[in-house]
Amino acid sequence: MGEFALGVELRENQGKGVARKLRAAGRIPGVCYRRNAESVAVSLDPRELDLLLRKASSGINTLIDLKVAGGGDFDGRQVLVKELQRDPISGAYLHADLYAVDLLQKIHVSIPVHLKGTPIGVSLSGGIMDQATRELDVECLPNAIPEEFAVDVSKLEIGDSMHVLDLEAPEGVEILNDPDVSIVSVVAPAVVEEAAPAEAEVEAAVGAEAAAPGMSDESAEKKSDD
Repeated sequence: MGEFALGVELRENQGKGVARKLRAAGRIPGVCYRRNAESVAVSLDPRELDLLLRKASSGINTLIDLKVAGGGDFDGRQVLVKELQRDPISGAYLHADLYAVDLLQKIHVSIPVHLKGTPIGVSLSGGIMDQATRELDVECLPNAIPEEFAVDVSKLEIGDSMHVLDLEAPEGVEILNDPDVSIVSVVAPAVVEEAAPAEAEVEAAVGAEAAAPGMSDESAEKKSDD
């Protein structure tokens, strides 16, 4: 098997009970599928998959050489992890969907956007950087999937922003997002207006007077009669 290879085993039974037994044995259920073909139920070692994805610089978009114990239509094919279910608390892998790709057929994948550098509007002017888009949808051949979109933000000043149209995609890669979608911007920090000292003292005095118990109109008239 190649550098990024994953071994799986065929499984006949399905359902929650089977999934629990697999996880108790240190494996998880998975499904292999591809265009115009029936899907195949498999099981795999989640630790092996996790190690592979951590080792590969492309992460979830890594092309994986699949090795199916016992052979079959998916044995030796290259696949992508199309969906990976995790436990919401522990983060452990629960289920994996593996999609066999045609190396000559373009596919749609999501690519992470990583910001590089510190905007001068942040370091020199105290601005705040706001990243609005963290992934971009692209279309490309499986062997041309970019690892990331690295966006240099070091020259951005307060009021500046970058949009999808400002990015340059690698050759053979088409960005599918709206060109006008914002990637990142640098905004001025929020200003909290404070009352002037004199105004604050007057407001405090008025508030204290209103809060203090006072005489009713009837009591005031009686006091004046006395």
